[in-house]
Amino acid sequence: MIDATGRPQSVLVLGGASEIAQAIVAGLVPGRCRTVILAGRPSERLEAAAAAATAAGADVVETVAFDTTDLAGAPAAVTGAFERFGDIDLVLAAAGALGDQAELEADPLAAADLITTNFTGLAAALLATAASMRSQGHGRIVVISSVAGERARKANFVYGSTKSGLDAFSQGLGDSLVGTGVGVTIVRPGFVVGRMTEGMDLAPFSTTPEAVAGAVIKGIESGAEVVYAPPVLRWVFAVMRQLPRAVWRRMPG
Repeated sequence: MIDATGRPQSVLVLGGASEIAQAIVAGLVPGRCRTVILAGRPSERLEAAAAAATAAGADVVETVAFDTTDLAGAPAAVTGAFERFGDIDLVLAAAGALGDQAELEADPLAAADLITTNFTGLAAALLATAASMRSQGHGRIVVISSVAGERARKANFVYGSTKSGLDAFSQGLGDSLVGTGVGVTIVRPGFVVGRMTEGMDLAPFSTTPEAVAGAVIKGIESGAEVVYAPPVLRWVFAVMRQLPRAVWRRMPG
């Protein structure tokens, strides 16, 4: 059960090898989170994330096979985790990929795969999450979206569109859960310096996985519906959304 200060005792991470997710887990475990379930494709990175959670002090750390491109298996994995571990206070949806825009435009099937990874499969898993949390009568779902979803740019419109869809879905999901004891927090980071963006030029207001994690944990504790990381992006994109398309399409990649 999430305590009076908003601290969860258990977390299920969808996309357990994500750098942002690992930073969030590292911040949650010392607070009170004793059970960490990392769901993802079996890999050395997933096992390293499990080892890090154990080293941070979690009592129970386990990995679960989870792949958002498996449209039947992804929601089943979520339901199975709830059946196996019982009540889960927090589900962190951090699965996703960036992709290369030029390659995605040249290969429609690769673009479809990215859309499935970032949105379709994750949406199915989140519906399973919501059903399980509604049954237990409490919990919080944290969805890692992106400011790229606020308004898609020509430089990354495939990725941006997946985040737009996920963001809109999560807003509706949160509204549907009002009064059930389950809340939804949508996280909109800017450019995050890390493995996914390695080799790319830094964007204005760039941030780190650790900084995003700090903002997310504060959002969980306060019950925030939307978290921007860094917070200034809330106001930046309040303006960006209003720019005429003729101006927006000239935005640099």
